[in-house]
Amino acid sequence: MLVRNWMTKDPFTVDEDASIQDASKIMREHKVRMLPVLKDGKLTGMLSDSDLKRASASDATLLDIHELLYLISKIKVRDIMSKPAVTVPEDFTVEETAQILMEQEISGVAVTNGDGKLVGIITRYDIFKILTSLSGLGKKGVQFAFRIDDTPGSIKLLTDVVRQHEGRIASILTGYEYAPEGKRIVYLRVYGIERAVLPEVIRELGEKGALIYCIDHQDNKRHVFLDEKA
Repeated sequence: MLVRNWMTKDPFTVDEDASIQDASKIMREHKVRMLPVLKDGKLTGMLSDSDLKRASASDATLLDIHELLYLISKIKVRDIMSKPAVTVPEDFTVEETAQILMEQEISGVAVTNGDGKLVGIITRYDIFKILTSLSGLGKKGVQFAFRIDDTPGSIKLLTDVVRQHEGRIASILTGYEYAPEGKRIVYLRVYGIERAVLPEVIRELGEKGALIYCIDHQDNKRHVFLDEKA
C-alpha cells in the first residue's frame, strides 16, 4: 500500500504571505482541513484547520468585533503554520505514514517525489478510508475473529469452511498481539453467506479454531465468545 496510490494528488495550497482569512476561505470553499504552505513554489510548512481556529480565537473575549476582524486580517499564514512541514516520500507505505502521524501527533503530512517536489498530502482521514476499504466493511458482511494454531494451513481450514457455504472473503487480517505462544489471531471478513446457514457456519468454524467473536454488520448482530486479550 504505497502512499502515491492513496494520497490526495495536486492538493490545494496557500502562500505563506496570505492572510489567515484567505486560507480559511480556501479550506471552506474546497472542503479541506489542511493546506501545504508554499513560498516561491517551495514547501515551507503546513496549515491545518486547528491552526486557524487557535489563531481566530486569540483574545476573542477581550476585543470587540471590529478589533478582532482587524487583528485577524493582519495575521499571515507564516505566523501560525507548522514548520518545517513533515513530509513523506511517495513510495512510503501507508503503514509507515500512519506511524509518523502517531509519533508526531499530527493530522496529516505532505507527500514529495524524488526531487522533493510536493505531489500530494495524506491525512488521518485518508488512513481511516484506507482501513475501511481494505477491511471490506462497506460490503456489510460478517467478521469473525479467531485464535488459531500458528501452523501452516491453519487459516486455510477457516477459509475452506466459508467457501463450502458459498461465502466470499473480503479480507483476512492476522497478527500476534494478544496471542499466546504458538497461536495467532485471525480476523476474517466474509460476505455472500445466507443468514439461514450462518449458525451452521459458526459451528463449523468453531471446530477449526477458538472463535473470539462474530459480528454480522448487515443485521447488526454481535456475539462475543472469548476475551480478545485473554
